Amino acid sequence: MILIRKMPRLIAELLAQWSSLPSLIRYSRITAVNLVAAGWDLDTQIREEVSFTDGRIYVRGKIHARGTKKRVDHILYYKPNIPLAIIEAKDNYHTIGAGMQQALAYAKPLDVPFVFSSNGDGFLFHDKTVKSGPIEMEIPLNAFPSPEQLWQKYKAFKGITDKVEAVVAQDYFTDGSNRSPRYYQQIAINRTVEAIARNQGNNRHLLVMATGTGKGY
Repeated sequence: MILIRKMPRLIAELLAQWSSLPSLIRYSRITAVNLVAAGWDLDTQIREEVSFTDGRIYVRGKIHARGTKKRVDHILYYKPNIPLAIIEAKDNYHTIGAGMQQALAYAKPLDVPFVFSSNGDGFLFHDKTVKSGPIEMEIPLNAFPSPEQLWQKYKAFKGITDKVEAVVAQDYFTDGSNRSPRYYQQIAINRTVEAIARNQGNNRHLLVMATGTGKGY
């Protein structure tokens, strides 16, 4: 009880609701509690149950149907337009790394370098930025990296200097419609901004996207 009083009200509320939640949702909430404790903002830096595709279209004759949507349990953002990590949460009938292959499959199209799997007992951390040594390690629940820790690793991986960061970390312009880019549009925007911000002697940059993917967003 003393521990709960010292926590932010949000964490206390999540813990108070524990017994009424289905098992998988409970372990997802354990993940959220530890993210908040590590300094992640639940409103601006953590998105849960994120569907990022509508599902593959299957056509047979005049009949068509959608496949299963791809959905990530958690996406973590440094800024609303800069995703850093994804987390797949399982219940503890699974091993700590049971969700890793699924998470890695999502991380590739989302262009996210930090990947986590959790069963509520700890985290398995897969770090794509590692150049030598092990790229996976288990970490306890209370040792989840902070937004700033992952951001510094991300900057080093992407070669983002402090000067470039001033441009790259700017929020997107909004017209008040609350529209957000699709995941591949977001990747294209971020890579373009990074290239322009670095301006490594190049005054021209080429953006290539398939027809119909929204270059005019």
